Amino acid sequence: MNLNTPEIEDLLRTIRSLQTQKDAKAFFRDLLTEKEIQELSMRWKAAQMLAENIPYVEIQKQTGLSSATVARISKWLSSGMNGYKKMITRNSHTHPSPKKARS
Repeated sequence: MNLNTPEIEDLLRTIRSLQTQKDAKAFFRDLLTEKEIQELSMRWKAAQMLAENIPYVEIQKQTGLSSATVARISKWLSSGMNGYKKMITRNSHTHPSPKKARS
């Protein structure tokens, strides 16, 4: 997939310009369905859990993601474009660990 199209570049610039969490919530709610937002949030949670070496079965249980999706996220975490790793490192200082958020 080509991530360098004018449309994708425009979307990424727009996302980068969001200044507050309130702005981000409003923009993403207008851009995506509630189900898509939930899916993205669970993928992000899975990436964080994988970085903490939490077993796939536990990740599936907590996120509702399929084993194939968890495996794909694991692959991207270990050999993707380092987007997950960079954001996990950046956010680890300010966000609670998903492991600690178990219910």
